[in-house]
Amino acid sequence: EIAICSADLARRVNIEPRVAMLSFSNFGSTKHLFSEKVKQATEIVKKKRPDIIIDGEMQADTAVVPEIIKSTYPFCEIKDGANVLIFPDLQSGNIAYKLMQRLGGAEAIGPILMGMKKSVHVLQREAEINDIVNMASIAVVDAQGNE
Repeated sequence: EIAICSADLARRVNIEPRVAMLSFSNFGSTKHLFSEKVKQATEIVKKKRPDIIIDGEMQADTAVVPEIIKSTYPFCEIKDGANVLIFPDLQSGNIAYKLMQRLGGAEAIGPILMGMKKSVHVLQREAEINDIVNMASIAVVDAQGNE
């Protein structure tokens, strides 16, 4: 459900989503309950929504470096690298979000609550002006999609 909602949100803001389901394993390279769960979730999305470009389970560097995908995993549907990253749990997703925001110099937009009947959004306590503007923009797009 998270991957589908994320892909739909990307489309609403005019981004064609390329979704990567992240794990510590690349396409079964490590057999483990956690990576199997991500693989199964990927298959569910592919069956429910064949219009979504999605692949996994894969490591984060594989997801965002097209050269790795092209040279090692030519069967991967995400040829140009992922632009939507789905983390296996809230904890790892939040850690990565904060690291990209603070150390990577990325403009992190979020957190974004999805799957609600109405448009609901929150801001972090330390939100800056651009965070507020970005979240207001997301809220408008979300509200328009819920009409």
